[in-house]
Amino acid sequence: MGYRILLIDDEDDILEFVKYNLSRDGYEVFTASNGAEGLEAALRVKPHLILLDMMMPVLDGIETCKALRRSPALKNVMIVFLSAVGSEDTQLQGYNAGADDYINKPIKMNILRSRVQAILKRITPVEESDKIEIDREHYIVRKGDETIVLPRKEFALLELLHSQPGKLFTREEIYSTVWGNKVVVGDRTIDVHIRKLRQKIGEEHIVTVKGVGYKYEEAQEEEQPA
Repeated sequence: MGYRILLIDDEDDILEFVKYNLSRDGYEVFTASNGAEGLEAALRVKPHLILLDMMMPVLDGIETCKALRRSPALKNVMIVFLSAVGSEDTQLQGYNAGADDYINKPIKMNILRSRVQAILKRITPVEESDKIEIDREHYIVRKGDETIVLPRKEFALLELLHSQPGKLFTREEIYSTVWGNKVVVGDRTIDVHIRKLRQKIGEEHIVTVKGVGYKYEEAQEEEQPA
């Protein structure tokens, strides 16, 4: 499985060094230079593992870790602190914020690679049959090996939700984007289209937020017991 790793650190040399080595191991590695950028990147790329510096500008590692743990879209991500501060109190702060592991700097690459491998083994890959891919060029949807052909509005609705997994789209946003402001449709139109989509792609992907709208969720990896 192609695991995605997000490295959040304000030192460019560490970003370059760690990314180079982990990329050689076959991981897809993304980087961010502070906590705020890291949060945005995490929501965008949905990493399996985040390597997080403790001391950073804008948003430090502890606050970044807490924010990551508050996000439903990132509930299964593994978080490991990389920090030059190795005191017991600081490590406890990291674990209390929600970290899964703590590695001291300076980084010993062989140890880091070994720890990364061990942590990623605790993740169960998503079954390929659960993955949804949208082929905009050919106007089709793929679920694993299955090809699904959708009517135009259902395709547009799924394409909108799928474009930003985890984002809540209000009913007004959906009406405006899929049907347009000049088209008058019934109150239940979206609900009918959502029901048909769920019948075709599975119940687990489209989440209803009652009274507000809908969002798309990827099939989630589950952490195995240590």
